[in-house]
Amino acid sequence: MEVIRGGRRVNISIFDIAIGDVVPLKIGDQVPADGIVVSSHSLSIDESRMTGESKIVHKDSKAPFLMSGCKVADGYGTMLVTGVGINTEWGLLMSSISEDNGEETPLQVRLNGVTTLIGIVGLAVAIAVLIVLVARFFTGHTKNPDGTVQFKACQTKVGEAIDGFIKIFTIAVTIVVVAVPEGLPLAVTLTLAYSMRKMMADKALVRRLSACETMGSATTICSDKTGTLTMNQMTVVKAYSCGNKIDPPDNKSLLPPNIISLLIESIAQNTTGSVFVPKVGLNYDLLYLNGYCYAIEKILKAFPELNLSNQSTPQ
Repeated sequence: MEVIRGGRRVNISIFDIAIGDVVPLKIGDQVPADGIVVSSHSLSIDESRMTGESKIVHKDSKAPFLMSGCKVADGYGTMLVTGVGINTEWGLLMSSISEDNGEETPLQVRLNGVTTLIGIVGLAVAIAVLIVLVARFFTGHTKNPDGTVQFKACQTKVGEAIDGFIKIFTIAVTIVVVAVPEGLPLAVTLTLAYSMRKMMADKALVRRLSACETMGSATTICSDKTGTLTMNQMTVVKAYSCGNKIDPPDNKSLLPPNIISLLIESIAQNTTGSVFVPKVGLNYDLLYLNGYCYAIEKILKAFPELNLSNQSTPQ
């Protein structure tokens, strides 16, 4: 991206932008950071990414604030960077979304409810079984495999009675342990992980397992045509000059010399770029047009009829 530092436009990475940089904006650009408008001409911003409203917002000295992530819908201008990274409105929004607030997903809530219900039912059944078996044991209705009664009042020893009660109590505890589904959360987690791998096979990267749960619970998906992928580049497919079609469009030999001169002058007069002599490292001047850097050397090769050998800056 381009920023203006020391009165010159320099290309830097978006990660190197700093507070105080002046950033030129034009149609199709994305606002790289929070800032305020320094100068503008019919500057309109699409803030739907931040506000959800598709209405275009005009920016000027009365409404100078720009938010990171928004798109330039029309016009051009320059902005002064006042916030970068997590200190922008977009950064604060992303950090609030990505942080773990400890809330349980709907599936986890349902699993907890099912587990609690099964546990209560299992405990109730275990208590009922314990009462029935103890009552049968001490009333003499419980018999050994050989047909003898396990407990006889005033005849069975205390130790044997305690052993019989412990066996009954062990059965009740076993019912409680078996009733509680300890492996249910693990089984659900493995299922979600398998779903995540299936989605990755379809080129869909899932960062959270809960996303698989959300998509699995969706019954209706509403979408619009916003977000069509484009390269943000314009290509000339047809060109006409003096009523004649130029095929291919980049064949400059079909253009009259006066048309070439007029075209170059029109580009120079209508560009929002800047022309300057570089500091060091280059032996020729650079011409910035619409955010792209073109070397004068290439222009001279394309149009040899131009002569800039005695000029220090391009005209």
